[in-house]
Amino acid sequence: MKTITGFRPTNSRGAEGGENRADELNLFFNRFDTTVSAPTPTTSPAVSLESRATPLCQPLSSHVASCEIPDTPPPPITFTQYQVEMQMRRLRSGKSAGPDGVSPLVLKACAPQLCGVFHKLFMLSLSLQRFPVMWKTSCLVPVPKTPRPSGPQDYRPVALTSHIMKTLERLILDQLRPIVRPQLDPLQFAYQPRLGTEDAIIYLLNRVYTHLDQPASTVRVMFFDFSSAFNTIRPTLLGDKLAAMQVDASLVSWIVDYLTGRPQYVRVSQCVSDKVISNTGAPQGTVLSPFLFTLYTTDFSHCTETCHLQKFSDDSAVVGCISRDDETEYRAVVDSFVTWCEQNHLQLNVAKTKELIVDFRKTRKHLTPVSIQGVSVDIVEDYKYLGVHIDNKLDWAKNTTALYRKGQSRLYFLRRLRSFNICQKMLRIFYESVVASAILYAVACWGSRLRVADANRLNKLIRKASNVVGMELDSLKVVSERRMLSKIKTMLDNTSHPLHDMLVSHRSSFSERLRLPMMHH
Repeated sequence: MKTITGFRPTNSRGAEGGENRADELNLFFNRFDTTVSAPTPTTSPAVSLESRATPLCQPLSSHVASCEIPDTPPPPITFTQYQVEMQMRRLRSGKSAGPDGVSPLVLKACAPQLCGVFHKLFMLSLSLQRFPVMWKTSCLVPVPKTPRPSGPQDYRPVALTSHIMKTLERLILDQLRPIVRPQLDPLQFAYQPRLGTEDAIIYLLNRVYTHLDQPASTVRVMFFDFSSAFNTIRPTLLGDKLAAMQVDASLVSWIVDYLTGRPQYVRVSQCVSDKVISNTGAPQGTVLSPFLFTLYTTDFSHCTETCHLQKFSDDSAVVGCISRDDETEYRAVVDSFVTWCEQNHLQLNVAKTKELIVDFRKTRKHLTPVSIQGVSVDIVEDYKYLGVHIDNKLDWAKNTTALYRKGQSRLYFLRRLRSFNICQKMLRIFYESVVASAILYAVACWGSRLRVADANRLNKLIRKASNVVGMELDSLKVVSERRMLSKIKTMLDNTSHPLHDMLVSHRSSFSERLRLPMMHH
């Protein structure tokens, strides 16, 4: 479809330059490392399981079959060959091979034959509490973040890692999650089952709307921004936090080894940099890293009726429900969170940290800006939170404008696709996945509160798409109500959802507002 429509994604071109440029970017991506990281020409000085290997002339299968683990405790967690095979079958065949050169297509196709070999290797890794160096080697490909007409370009590293490692990580994650679930921050909405961006936005808006119904009320929301949050994790500090969560000591040791002594190199066009060894941060592009970050930040939480801290991975927001201009708790929580970030080596980007104030009072008092690290935080009229524009009027006009522009640009590709006589079914699939996903993003959060003029603008785009596809498509109201009902049912079924108790007590009023049949839990 991209070929037919002539679609060319912006910023698809990576960094340019030679080996010197690649070395510069590699040191830049590793700038948070607290240890002296000397470049290595080919191999890592760290000890790996590879050093235990027999000569190359001996078949790998016979070596693995004869592997014994003397004088070592049993692995902290276990899994079967069948589980290994199922995870190998989940690999996406079209992905590029990692630095080890093993294609996911081969692993997926040969899963029944290889699952026994990898099962023994995985058990050996867990028993020795060591992680093979080749598996944790990362190839970083720099990709521009945003286009800049002038000045230096900022890059984000897209990491290519071993697919064998990702298979082991998924097996570990499936068993680590239930162990630490009681210790997780209930207001961490990322990487949790049946939770997502919509849940985080709905929770924030529910607190805001509920408080603004009271007299003499205002809401201040501090949106924090971190500088490369994943790259600043200290493995030893994370290990201490995991131990406090009652995670098995040998598994903690394995995770710390997984995060330390990680060789990484940068590939720019056809040039490859020297390797550096990273001992700080979590490797990008892996399975465990996002969840480990949530564990790293779970020991700071705050939730009262007047102030709370909510997180979505590294997107953190302090919401203060202020009555009669009493900001004591709100400012205290902001100060405490800043201090906690400094103690845990998370670097705040104060220049990108913004504050949104919602105040509908006719007579407003001058509000003093909040100061972080000696710098006054900018107060903005709107902020893009998890892809949704929230403004200080809560009228969704700016969010509608952003969605309308994005929908218009994608509607062009739908028209172009039709010009090639593509069947109606494929046009409908393209509309749902490309056009509707842009126009109706997070519609369950804002669909019921749009002004008539804004709703008409989006419905106009949907009618245009209907003419292109050749069939009637669901209107904004229909999609909004369907997704709102689905979201409410999901919250009711998820007893650990932060809004579950509130929805149970008000489910009849929600049904009446949506003009839907009474929902029974």
